[in-house]
Amino acid sequence: MNIGGTLIAGPAKGPLQGNVSVPGDKSMSHRSIMLGALAEGVTKIEGFLPGDDNFATAAMFEAMGAKVTWLNKDKTALEVQGVGLYGLKEPENVLDAGNSGTAARLITGILAGQDFHSVMVGDASLHSRPMSRVADPVRAMGAKVDGREGGNKMPLSIRGGKLKGMDFVSPVASAQVKSCVLLAGLFAEGDTSVTEPKATRDHTERMLPLFGQDVERVDAFTSRLKPCGKLTAPKDVVQIPADPSSATFFAVAASIVEGSDIVLNSIGINPRRDGWCRVMADMQADLTLEAENMVGAEPVADIRVKSTTLHGMTVNPNDIPDAIDEFPVLFVAAALSDGEFILNEAEELRVKESDRIATMATALKACGANIEEKEDGAVIQGQSCLKGGVTVDAHGDHRIAMAMAVAAQRMDVEIHIENAAAIATSFPSFVDLAQSIGMNVHWEN
Repeated sequence: MNIGGTLIAGPAKGPLQGNVSVPGDKSMSHRSIMLGALAEGVTKIEGFLPGDDNFATAAMFEAMGAKVTWLNKDKTALEVQGVGLYGLKEPENVLDAGNSGTAARLITGILAGQDFHSVMVGDASLHSRPMSRVADPVRAMGAKVDGREGGNKMPLSIRGGKLKGMDFVSPVASAQVKSCVLLAGLFAEGDTSVTEPKATRDHTERMLPLFGQDVERVDAFTSRLKPCGKLTAPKDVVQIPADPSSATFFAVAASIVEGSDIVLNSIGINPRRDGWCRVMADMQADLTLEAENMVGAEPVADIRVKSTTLHGMTVNPNDIPDAIDEFPVLFVAAALSDGEFILNEAEELRVKESDRIATMATALKACGANIEEKEDGAVIQGQSCLKGGVTVDAHGDHRIAMAMAVAAQRMDVEIHIENAAAIATSFPSFVDLAQSIGMNVHWEN
């Protein structure tokens, strides 16, 4: 995908040092806007991630009648004037989810419960991603959903209606699917439950009670919602902790650059989001959690990272859903480790913003890495350094671009990373923060 933007990165000129405050969690930023729009009253939010994906969510709900007021120039604090659970209005134009699979899939559940027709589009990357995983369950609940390939690809046409609750057994371990069905359940007659093959991130289940809607955790794999018929804006500010996915790039960079010692401030350590910590701990990374605390309903901690020799390992399948977004940069850690790294049962990586198994394998091989691509993962033989002097393609995938910028810190000469502009979707301040701790990375222009 040709979207432009070229990063020039590596090698690091010395150890990485300093404190890093990464932006707010992207997943929770999406959910805070959505629930705020559906609530009665004004929801105040702080720690919001000012990335294009989250702005797309805000714009879609503004198009349906909610009011968003930004409270600072950085757009990390805002108020959402909600319209109530049944107060959304039919949009005059198509709704544009941009690059965001989270926005598209979660909003599908909300649109399924409306008494109007809507059409949702996205960019070229989003139009290639599977949507039947959310279209099928909301159809079973009573909504009408159509699109390309029988509703599996966007644009999606959604005509909501009177929904009936259901006990949904998801064939995939996906928090987006789970959240879509639970959000549709807000508008349904009767209870709605979702059972997953593996436990996934639970931000929706944690955030809904802040708005007055309880969610029962039946067990590690099943959540049940009995709709209360009303969401109410919380009296307290909804605080968004720092994004663990963004933090992982710096954790890997500090681990692989000799002499590095950094602190990542107030990072979300939700057990369904700390899979990257567990994988890196199994690789014998030097990670220390300090100042553990709670931000709203979410646990956080400062994470100190020191450089060390990483070791190959076989990833525990139970850690995969909790680290699914972090594997591009974890591939970098594996490529610069001592020994063999094996990842199985991670076929979900092939249906992200790009086919992340294939894209990372191609980029790392171009830099001399020993990586064998598998249908559901990869086998990586670690080595002491990588070779630069090449141009690699991020294919419009923000996490690929940032992962390769991290890899370049341990190369002999710099690399060029093309089609990296998508970094703006999730982490627009990445380059500035990277430079602040000593990473060698800058935009070509």
